[in-house]
Amino acid sequence: MINAVDKISSRRLFFALALPDALQQRIVQWRADNFPPEAGRPIAAANLHLTLAFLGEVSHAKAQMLQQQAGRISQQGFNVTLDDIGHWPGSGVVWLGCKNPPRGLLQLAQLLRSQAARSGCYQTPQPFHPHVSLFRGAIRPVAIPARTTNENFRVNHFSLYESVYARGRTRYNMVHSWPLTDRE
Repeated sequence: MINAVDKISSRRLFFALALPDALQQRIVQWRADNFPPEAGRPIAAANLHLTLAFLGEVSHAKAQMLQQQAGRISQQGFNVTLDDIGHWPGSGVVWLGCKNPPRGLLQLAQLLRSQAARSGCYQTPQPFHPHVSLFRGAIRPVAIPARTTNENFRVNHFSLYESVYARGRTRYNMVHSWPLTDRE
């Protein structure tokens, strides 16, 4: 049974890759140029990210343990290319993703998802599909552009984020970030 103190002190957390600010702005402009306003609820530029592991509602103690485990990860940085696009009508998400995700991305996500599962955070049985959500609430068919942005960015760190819902909006706040090594 969860006591009231744990419920109050729990936070909605996830591990993710931040997108560079300039890339966020280019994606927002590309999205505006390629989708009608009724496509869905657009994700704010500052909230564009690539989720590695969703943790859900996590107590302070569990968050501390997950952060310690994340701090032990030693992995090289990698490049990500956003060259795929799709729509999941069931969840109402239109997304940008990777046709051929780099091995480093898949390894990092697997490590974080495994640590989360061992710590009692539910992990979906669905395979990891690296993507950046563009729209939510896209439950009607959406015309998908023939071409994506084909954006490429370097990943040299990963972060833990908190999802905060206030005044009718969701904001993602970075809690902590860890570097990836650059041994080339």
